[in-house]
Amino acid sequence: MSAGVPLASWKTQIFESLLGFLPDWVQITVLALVLLAFATVWVVKLKRRIAARRALHAGAPVPAQASGAAFLGPYAPRNQGPTAARSGHGESSGADFLGAYAPRREDGGRG
Repeated sequence: MSAGVPLASWKTQIFESLLGFLPDWVQITVLALVLLAFATVWVVKLKRRIAARRALHAGAPVPAQASGAAFLGPYAPRNQGPTAARSGHGESSGADFLGAYAPRREDGGRG
């Protein structure tokens, strides 16, 4: 007689329903691969956390993932390197790309 209470957890029931019809060696292999994947993710997170902590104590910059602004392609503002300094343009700001809508600067420059 069943009391209606499952004896296995929901994870075990899902595992059995997905892989229950396969031979035991396949089930064990799949379970081992899943555990290996979880262990790998955990180790990678731990290594990143340790590297960030070491960089913080050493004063080195922590490598961050690039943002979407780094991949603007043809819409990115032109590089304001040494060629811009020779052409008479100074440092650029976001207001430099506003055209006629840019606020006026105090130093009389157009920006």
